[in-house]
Amino acid sequence: MAAPDIFDLSGRTALVTGASSGIGLHLAGVLARAGASVALAARRTDRVVAAADELVSAGHRACGITLDVTASESIGPAFDAVERELGAPVDLLVNNSGVLYLKRFTDQDEAEVSRILDTNLKGAFLVAQTAAKRMLAAGRGGTILNVASTAGLRAAALLSSYAASKAALVHLTQIMALELAHKGIRVNAICPGNMETDMHQTFAGAGLDEGLVKRIPQRRFGKPDDLDGATLLLTSDAGRYITGAIIPIDGGQVLSWM
Repeated sequence: MAAPDIFDLSGRTALVTGASSGIGLHLAGVLARAGASVALAARRTDRVVAAADELVSAGHRACGITLDVTASESIGPAFDAVERELGAPVDLLVNNSGVLYLKRFTDQDEAEVSRILDTNLKGAFLVAQTAAKRMLAAGRGGTILNVASTAGLRAAALLSSYAASKAALVHLTQIMALELAHKGIRVNAICPGNMETDMHQTFAGAGLDEGLVKRIPQRRFGKPDDLDGATLLLTSDAGRYITGAIIPIDGGQVLSWM
C-alpha cells in the first residue's frame, strides 16, 4: 500500500460529536477531506447543518444531525439519522463533546459539576457504548477516537471537575480498547493541550494566557490543525495496529511546569 493511501478514509462513515464549533467542527472537515462520509452532531442543529452544507458544497458527503449527549434518549435516534442520511452505519466515531468549568475546587457548584460529568464523561460513555454495540452488530469492526485533554494527565488548578472527567475518559479509553480489540474495534484518545478555540477564551477571559504559555515548552498555544496528523493516524489504516493509545498534543506541556 502506498504511503499516502493508508490515511485514506474513503468508504468510512464518521460521526463527530460536539461538531458545532472548535475541535469537533475542525476534525469533521479533516475526516471529510480524507474521504469519509461525515455526520456532524451537536445540540446546535443550525450550526452543524450549516457546516455540513459547506462540506457538501466543497464536494464532500456530509450531514448535520441533532444530538445532546446528556440526553440518553437522543443517542440512538442520532445514529439512526446518520444511517438514513449517509446510507451506512457509523464505523468511525470521534467522541468530542465537552464543556469547561473554571473555578477553584471549594467554589465549584454541584449543578455545574454534574453538567461537566454528564457531558464529558457520562455522555462520552453512552455515545461510545452505542457506537460499539452497533459496530459489533454490523460485524465489520470500527474505530473510536475519544477527545480527552492534557488536563486529564496532570494536575491543574481551577479544573477539578473538568480534569476529573477527562482523566476518567482516558482510563475508559483503555478499558474499551482492551475489551473491544478482539472484535476488530480500535479505541484511542488524543489529549489536546491549550488550543486556540472558543473554549480557550475562558482561560483568556480569566487572564491566564500569559502564565499558561510560559508552561508550554514550545511557547505557543496549539491550533486545531495541530491535531490533524494524530487524528488521521488513529482513525485510518495507518494506525491499524494501534489501540489503547493516549496521545498528548500539547507542545510538551505535560512534560514541564517551567
